[in-house]
Amino acid sequence: MKIKKLLIPFILVAGMILASCGYHNPYVYSGPERNLYITNWHNRTNDLLLDAKIYQSLTRWYQKSGSIQVTKQKEGAQLILAGEIVSIDLPSLTYGIGNNATEVRVLLTVRYILKDIESGKVLMEVGNEVWSEEYPVSSNSSSNADNERAALDTIIEDLSEKIYIKSLSILSKETN
Repeated sequence: MKIKKLLIPFILVAGMILASCGYHNPYVYSGPERNLYITNWHNRTNDLLLDAKIYQSLTRWYQKSGSIQVTKQKEGAQLILAGEIVSIDLPSLTYGIGNNATEVRVLLTVRYILKDIESGKVLMEVGNEVWSEEYPVSSNSSSNADNERAALDTIIEDLSEKIYIKSLSILSKETN
């Protein structure tokens, strides 16, 4: 009998603590189902596949959400995500013997917008956002190209994740 009296308050306190935790997983959107049309980003650089890589990465991130479906047609979509790859710059960071670069930073400048098609409301607009990633330079030019590509891949993944999480946060606030 005494154990029961102690157990009830413990269960009540534990229940209140768990209920008031307020934890929210930023990778989950549980609002109403939405169709998202992702445009091919306008690419102002000479890297011909960069826009396709960003599209694929964004699509992979949005596939994590059960309530947001990526569509290839604008018709029937409630949301549109459009963007532009403004520039890529490769400034040298550090120099070694003989004034040769030993480390380079990839700077990718982008801008993008998320819009509610039905209402015309701009939900998110980011202009001239710069992303950077460093990579080592070697005497092997193919290795440098691989290092540059890996740095760009990291930027694209980080950019896509940020857009995904930020848009889920905005959409969650819209539904509350």
